[in-house]
Amino acid sequence: MKKLLSFFFLQVLLGAFCLATANAALRVDIYGPGQNVVSLALAAPLRGPHTEASSMGRGLQTLVEQNLSFLPFMRLTDPKAVLGGTLMDGYEPPSLDFKRFQLAGADLLVTAFWPDGDSGTKTVQMRVFETNSGGRLFGKEYSKVSSKELPEVADRFCADLLEALTGNGAFFRSTITFTKSSGKLSSNVWLTKPTGRDLHQITNIPGKAMSPSWSPDGRFIVFTHIDSKSHALGVWDSSSHKVSRIRFPSNVVIGPSFTPGNKVAVSLSNGNYPAIFLLNHAFKKERLLEGGNCINVSPSFDSSGSRMAFTSSRLGGPQIFMKDLGSGAVTRVSMNGGYNSEPNISPDGTLVVYSRMTEYGNRIFVQDMVTGEERQVTFGPGSDEQPSFCADSYFIAFTSSRGGGRGIYLTTRHGGDAKKIPTGGGAASFPRWGQGGEKKK
Repeated sequence: MKKLLSFFFLQVLLGAFCLATANAALRVDIYGPGQNVVSLALAAPLRGPHTEASSMGRGLQTLVEQNLSFLPFMRLTDPKAVLGGTLMDGYEPPSLDFKRFQLAGADLLVTAFWPDGDSGTKTVQMRVFETNSGGRLFGKEYSKVSSKELPEVADRFCADLLEALTGNGAFFRSTITFTKSSGKLSSNVWLTKPTGRDLHQITNIPGKAMSPSWSPDGRFIVFTHIDSKSHALGVWDSSSHKVSRIRFPSNVVIGPSFTPGNKVAVSLSNGNYPAIFLLNHAFKKERLLEGGNCINVSPSFDSSGSRMAFTSSRLGGPQIFMKDLGSGAVTRVSMNGGYNSEPNISPDGTLVVYSRMTEYGNRIFVQDMVTGEERQVTFGPGSDEQPSFCADSYFIAFTSSRGGGRGIYLTTRHGGDAKKIPTGGGAASFPRWGQGGEKKK
């Protein structure tokens, strides 16, 4: 009896070890230096045994494929490479033939099942399996899905998949605010998903909008606004969809940014050197954060609110500095180049991304605050500026002229090929990530 129990216990341990090993293989370390690539295949969506869901099922599948094409560590398997095709008898084992997807090089398999059909308003069940072991990575049911909700369901599924693989699904849950120009002194604030979906304009006032920034609660976007008479702090309220202009007498308003405490830090200048001030919840001056006989602009904060990255001319040309807001200690971040500006600190506080003027144009660099190493992550052509970290501390949005006119592009903390966000006509600049998603009334 003891031998049988010992054998059973050993089998349980071995099973647990194998399961842990399989699960470990499914994780993608997007933060480490040796980022691996995962190949993913999508089985044909089903509404019954060996019966393809060809209405909303096909539409959802197309949207998921479009979304996943934005992930640099994801390789989508060509359905034509799957011998025997992608139409299965069922949506979960034992009705799934994992072998044919393995032979096509897929590590993961996505299945979709519409139990009540895929027209009208229905429920869809999405599952992701590891092709080698047949183990399920995760499964979710999305109810009350209509054709109108397909893009949102695609985003929700891709966010769930990204979180299962990397531990963070912020990319597909984010909305980017930016400005788009319609003339020499005319630009307004727009919103878009990082995939280019839900693109819409949220301000429509005369003058030039610059440097928008989300509040952590998603309610407000603040921005610099310049008209023919004055500089002001623009404030868009998502609850009312109205814009307010807040003036600081005789002051120039530069690069506002929200703190994690839902307050605004902004550089103000009354003709002297710009200094960084903290505003209270009523957008009035509360206290000085950084000043002196030099330029201090472009505040950016980590998720704890304890550290502020900013640009300063205290050493001559503009360089990037970090201030510990508890102790008041200031340290230099950028150690190379004579002109570094527009810093943005990653929410986890480990990296600072900024723009550097080089002989080939502006380029984006990332300084690792843990290792002390600096990495160039964009290489042109054109000029690359105004970088901003996603909440996952991995994706970076930036402005570039590489396509001719100015547009918004995506890269990562590791660099790689930049991908353009579709933003329609007009020069697009100043991208900044947020969790808001207000749509046009």
